[in-house]
Amino acid sequence: MNWFPLFCDLRHKAVLLVGGGDVAERKARLLLKAGADLRVCATRFSSPFYEWQQAGKLTLLETRFAPEQIDGCWLVIAATDSKEVNQYVSDSAEARRVFCNVVDAPAQASAIMPSVVDRSPLLIAISSSGDAPVMARLLREKIEALLPQHLGKVAAWAGSLRPRVKTTFNGTGQRRRFWEKLFQHDRLAQTLANGDQHRAEKLTEALFQQPLAEHGEVVLVGAGPGDAGLMTLKGLQQIQQADVVVYDRLVSDEVMELVRRDAERIFVGKRAGYHCVPQESINQILLEQAKLGKRVVRLKGGDPFIFGRGAEELEALTDSGIPFSVVPGITAASGCSAYSGIPLTHRDYAQSVRLVTGHVQKEGSLDWQNLAAEKQTLVFYMGLTQAPEIERQLLAHGMSGEMPVALVENGTSTRQRVFSGRLDGLASLAAQAQSPSLIIVGRVAALRDRLRWF
Repeated sequence: MNWFPLFCDLRHKAVLLVGGGDVAERKARLLLKAGADLRVCATRFSSPFYEWQQAGKLTLLETRFAPEQIDGCWLVIAATDSKEVNQYVSDSAEARRVFCNVVDAPAQASAIMPSVVDRSPLLIAISSSGDAPVMARLLREKIEALLPQHLGKVAAWAGSLRPRVKTTFNGTGQRRRFWEKLFQHDRLAQTLANGDQHRAEKLTEALFQQPLAEHGEVVLVGAGPGDAGLMTLKGLQQIQQADVVVYDRLVSDEVMELVRRDAERIFVGKRAGYHCVPQESINQILLEQAKLGKRVVRLKGGDPFIFGRGAEELEALTDSGIPFSVVPGITAASGCSAYSGIPLTHRDYAQSVRLVTGHVQKEGSLDWQNLAAEKQTLVFYMGLTQAPEIERQLLAHGMSGEMPVALVENGTSTRQRVFSGRLDGLASLAAQAQSPSLIIVGRVAALRDRLRWF
């Protein structure tokens, strides 16, 4: 390790920035944000520097660099477009034992300014030791996407609680468990993000009052239709924080690869005509795991509130007083249609969308008359085995046999297959497909030939 990572408190401390162009401007913004007493030396300045000087935020030295300008400074940054000037600044700082950062020239510098993810007071710095700054920036962007914006508020809240945690919990193990529960408390984080001080205090007090072992909760997460890239950022955060993940057959292997490595995984998959774990047993698993004080993620394919029986599981949690939250996912209708090149709505062909369960016999009689109406798109979930009945009913209620249809098998995944045809051939198409498949009926299905891209 050639560079020692160090965070410095620059508030009200003198810092010299040499340079007045675009690069120096970017450095100045960071230094001002850190509260530095900033002095900027250059013969020319971009307009923001003059605005900052008028606002009393910094001091401009409209002159060439001189070594004595470093005296009294804690840090020096050379950001001119001249290698010779930057080297002169670096040598002068070295002689005075003051750390100096030289932009785009780590070999000339004694300090490096890393890429920063700012969730103040939480800061994450990334450095490639100057060898690959673009890589460091790309990595920062990935981390930015993973970390919620309100994370800083949670960190600040934790800071205010440290004295009480120290006096309440004797051992370091207990304290660690308390902090883990607090930082993984999704409702508390959302409350702090909303600025609800009273609610945050109430939720925090509950964490202090209840035994640590009783702080379990369940997060219902939609995994999307298959492609792991379609999972929401919040959903990804939840599965990487989970102690236990209870998942079903429609959650893809690619999504499961993103689950926290040491999390316990409980498979409760269901297949048409066969339930390897009854719904009542799934409800019981969620209750038992939460009562053990664990953070449980119930991971469902698509969106848990669209034919996912998510509400039934939450009702069971409510009856037992188990706290829960919900992270919606991209439902199969949206994901599969988009990856098939079939828009669900179109100004000329469909002004509405109907999402329909394909379990037409088990769920009772559907309103086939309205389903057969024009200017709409029908999407049947779990309808593969009922395709002949869907075809028969729609034809019987007046829908044209020439109506375009499509069956999307393993939608959004690398195994996706799409079977296109007409309504009067739906049953034949279904005989070629395998579960899971989605049935799309409507004029928009004919647009696939022009809009297919995946």
